[in-house]
Amino acid sequence: MATGRCECGDVAFEVTGLRQTVTFCHCSQCRRTSGHQWAATNAPFDQLTFTQDRGLRWYTSSDWAKRGFCGTCGSSLFYRMNDETGIGIAAGCIDSPNDLKPGKHIFCADKGTYYEIADDAPHIEKY
Repeated sequence: MATGRCECGDVAFEVTGLRQTVTFCHCSQCRRTSGHQWAATNAPFDQLTFTQDRGLRWYTSSDWAKRGFCGTCGSSLFYRMNDETGIGIAAGCIDSPNDLKPGKHIFCADKGTYYEIADDAPHIEKY
């Protein structure tokens, strides 16, 4: 089991079945909501238990997905596609130690011009 939380603790959770790889999304929407690239792992939604959810807010970011964040401190925490059983969980909010490793980069064609992708994980232009 892994645990995680936002910066202030108003959203905290436990999760089993956590994928051990991180997907880095470079699309403009992820860059705007996270402040840079979105780095997330994934787990089945039914294996995520909120131990604290007083700050949890959901934002419908498109016709196909929503994003979860803390309404108190603003931490970007979750990405969930409509009608899917999994949930993307921000890699940075997972407590250490953990065994997360780079998995892939997606929407590389849309990345910001101010940085380079420096690791050897697969680079996918679109997704």
